[in-house]
Amino acid sequence: MAFLSTSAGSILKPEEVHDLIVQPTQEQSVAMQTATVVPTSSAEFRFPVVVEDAAAQWLSEGEEIPLTDPTVDEVVARPKKIASLTKVSRELAEDSSPEATALVGASVARDMARRIDAAWFAASTAKGPAGLASLIGTAQSVAGGAYTNLDALAEALSLIEDVGGNPTAFVSNSSTVLALSKLKKTSDSNEPLLSPNLATGATQRIERQLLGVRLHSTPDTNLEDDVIWAYDQSKVFVVLRRDVDLAVDQSAFFTSDSLAVRCTMRIDFAFPHPQSVVRVGPDGS
Repeated sequence: MAFLSTSAGSILKPEEVHDLIVQPTQEQSVAMQTATVVPTSSAEFRFPVVVEDAAAQWLSEGEEIPLTDPTVDEVVARPKKIASLTKVSRELAEDSSPEATALVGASVARDMARRIDAAWFAASTAKGPAGLASLIGTAQSVAGGAYTNLDALAEALSLIEDVGGNPTAFVSNSSTVLALSKLKKTSDSNEPLLSPNLATGATQRIERQLLGVRLHSTPDTNLEDDVIWAYDQSKVFVVLRRDVDLAVDQSAFFTSDSLAVRCTMRIDFAFPHPQSVVRVGPDGS
């Protein structure tokens, strides 16, 4: 699929865009790996939230059953546009090899993944979605930092389980992952607490586990040192509009004999159950 060639259409088919951009972005984005990705064709996606359950109670045989209703609310996700514009030389564009196409696609996917992850960990992003840090004050928190053991992380898992969640991910920056990787099982042992395993998927990434839960790493620029987020994948969402497109224009950079490659994607985040999210950090309570 030499989409950069002069014979290529200006906009690729959805299945081509998925293989070239969407799938690689999902594989490289920590947010999209650790959350539930919800595809949608709508401008809004609504998540029902049960604020208070219906009240069951013990009764005598034949006793009238009181009528109760659950209290419900909703969280509305409205995907925001993220876009990139890439300048590609005509020499590369006219290279019909699959490697040339993959090179450009990988570059776009990497940049998309970086931007998505930066927003995922931020409180807010200009013109973008609100991320995990926006939950500070509503999500649960645990005091941590300068880790010498995993007690704070065990507490985080317990808090998630206590509200009916199933903890599936820890996420911290690269420096914190390194610090945790240096922890030993005992003071007189060189055996690390973390036992990394080589992933068997297409990415062949190193997997690390803490207390049976996978530890994911994000660049230091996305998170402060010693801050670790723990959450249940089924309770945090990345809403992805299906209208991802990739377009090529041969006239935008006419004077430099180059092509313009434009990619647009629409994404929002949703946290309908913030109690299933725990922030572990130096300023935790």
